[in-house]
Amino acid sequence: MSDDFAARVSGIGALAEPARRALYEFVAASTEPVSREQAAAGVGVPLHTAKFHLDRLVDEGLLEVEFRRLTGRTGPGAGRPSKLYRRARRQVTVSLPDRRYDLAGEILASAVDRAGAERVPVDLAVREAAEQAGRRAGSAAGSAGDCSRVLAAHGYEPRSRGEEILLGNCPFDALVREHTRLVCGLNQCFIGGVLDGLGCGELEAVLDPEPGLCCVKVRPRPSASPG
Repeated sequence: MSDDFAARVSGIGALAEPARRALYEFVAASTEPVSREQAAAGVGVPLHTAKFHLDRLVDEGLLEVEFRRLTGRTGPGAGRPSKLYRRARRQVTVSLPDRRYDLAGEILASAVDRAGAERVPVDLAVREAAEQAGRRAGSAAGSAGDCSRVLAAHGYEPRSRGEEILLGNCPFDALVREHTRLVCGLNQCFIGGVLDGLGCGELEAVLDPEPGLCCVKVRPRPSASPG
């Protein structure tokens, strides 16, 4: 399980407690940051209960904190600033198996922009945008990056079979079912870009569909194979 996935699961799990979930919903629905006292009154719980759960939601990354004097007064005698809570900017979603439609959306939006501006075929623009996105993902991992680890972070569930790396999950599953050729090409180019970004020149991403797996496999290039 990746650290990112574990964090998302933990964040959603924090909302299983009814009082905590009610406090989160109250803060999220407010147009302005709210104090502990306002939150406690808003959901009908004791102040000490609100303090505990609000701070737990901050720890889980679901709420953010700011400090401000609610009276607007400044200077001596104005009192201490109040601790205020607002919904965090970070989005928390979990799907099983992992899906990355946000990544597909970014690639497709970039491709459509380029296709319109430069009058290139859409399928070519998608492949090039996917390769660029993969290269950025691989480069971001740095010299310590590992092919399987980077692919796992993007939802592919890599597993070894001999010299091959099989991908147990397609992060774009629903899109593949409706637009197989386009999205399989996107997958191949994204994974190829990851390999390039990592400097794994001895590996290549090949289209080789197999039931129950992603349509792409990672294999040694023929020139890199023993013998």
